[in-house]
Amino acid sequence: MSNILFVCLGNICRSPAAEAYFRHHVQTRGLDHAFSIDSAGTGGWHAGEPADARMRSAARKRGVHIESKSRQIASSDADADLIVVMDEANHKDVTDLPWIDASRVRCLLEFHPEASRTEVPDPYYDGAEAFDLVLDLVDTATCALLDYLEERGLD
Repeated sequence: MSNILFVCLGNICRSPAAEAYFRHHVQTRGLDHAFSIDSAGTGGWHAGEPADARMRSAARKRGVHIESKSRQIASSDADADLIVVMDEANHKDVTDLPWIDASRVRCLLEFHPEASRTEVPDPYYDGAEAFDLVLDLVDTATCALLDYLEERGLD
């Protein structure tokens, strides 16, 4: 079983969306048995809270349900096979943790086949269109990530 962890700043917008979309793609392909999927934030400000209501609503309109509760990345996450971060600041924060193997950390948009950007933007302080952009990016990139993992026999 491959252990995949998605990480953003507060674990209420981008990483829960990535977790939910990746889980959706995994379930669609009948690979539930092959993955352990979770998300976390580099900060713990929102620990225990559900994802941002705007993100949950935008995803629900697309048929994807975000059900995770926010939590901060912890030393127990060191066993993740792959830690997928949303931006360069997340990448630095995660790879600076002494118990994280930096070779297991990748940026989500590395997997996006057409992304003209390198980071998933944080929609927290923006309007509905920002949440839709994030979901567009996350949907395509998590699907491509699953393709990548299947091609490498990590399913």
